[in-house]
Amino acid sequence: MDFKPALPDFIQALPKTETHLHFEGALPLELLQRVRPEFCRPPASWAPDFKFRNFEHFEAELLDMAFTWYTSPERYHEAGRLIFARHLGQNVKYVETSFASGVIEFLGLDGREVLEAIRSAVPAGLEVRVFLGIHHNGASAKMRPVLEDALAWPGLAGFDLHGTESLPLEPWTAEYWEEARRAGKYTKAYAGEFMGADFVRLILDEVRPQRIEHGVRAVEDPALVAELVRRGIGLDVCPISNHKLMPGLTLPDHPIRQLFDAGVQVTVSTDDPISFGSTLNDEYAALATQRGFSRRELARLARHGFEVSLLTAAQQQPWLGRLDEMIGASSGG
Repeated sequence: MDFKPALPDFIQALPKTETHLHFEGALPLELLQRVRPEFCRPPASWAPDFKFRNFEHFEAELLDMAFTWYTSPERYHEAGRLIFARHLGQNVKYVETSFASGVIEFLGLDGREVLEAIRSAVPAGLEVRVFLGIHHNGASAKMRPVLEDALAWPGLAGFDLHGTESLPLEPWTAEYWEEARRAGKYTKAYAGEFMGADFVRLILDEVRPQRIEHGVRAVEDPALVAELVRRGIGLDVCPISNHKLMPGLTLPDHPIRQLFDAGVQVTVSTDDPISFGSTLNDEYAALATQRGFSRRELARLARHGFEVSLLTAAQQQPWLGRLDEMIGASSGG
């Protein structure tokens, strides 16, 4: 009789990627507790049925926690060691994480030093690519020289447009994203979580990112979904984050199912674990138990993560081969 491992064991065995992770939002709870004893218990937002009132509610609580810890490059490094060790513990092989330009501006930190602090925390056995996250209104007079300098930072993989979607696109954004690509940097953008498919299309047309963070409301426009498939634009989806942030959305009706079935290259990540209380394994488990993803489909989701990654073909191949084996072994469900 064939042995079928329990679902948690199967998920643990999957070689995985994390391609949508805000470094400040990944603050380990024990570090927060060190400086904020009132967090002896996890935040209320870790409850499975918790809903943030809106994006501003979420952002205010996250920044309150993040600003307390991330006061120096050394503290970024200390957090990184714990964050990345936990990725290794979940059989994660590749991570893309962004640190926020707004945080380094507010705290007066040197972005180059923060970048190197994060990179120097990466353990053997894990590939990490670090991005600079910039808000829609992040090119202040103070930050513009920093952003121009960042185009040439060694070791910076690229840029991620993030933050409140309701802020208008400013003229500098498309120009800067194009300049970043010319400098050999990879570009991503946050769209389609609170704003609808029209906003996803606007970002694609004006900013032209190589990948979209979230993007789940693209499902509202079948023509846009077809365009994502045709152009090979991946969506870095964070189901538990969406469940706790998007009004009216629950995990059983999360649109990742429709997007996946339509052939969109969707990946799975955690977004801001300090706010949502989820691990990457939790995200996969939720898709299996709440959204009906079979083991074979979970392995295909994991495969997508490697396919959209910045790894070379040679670096991808061992993990893609292993996932193909798991897909074949799970062909019955």
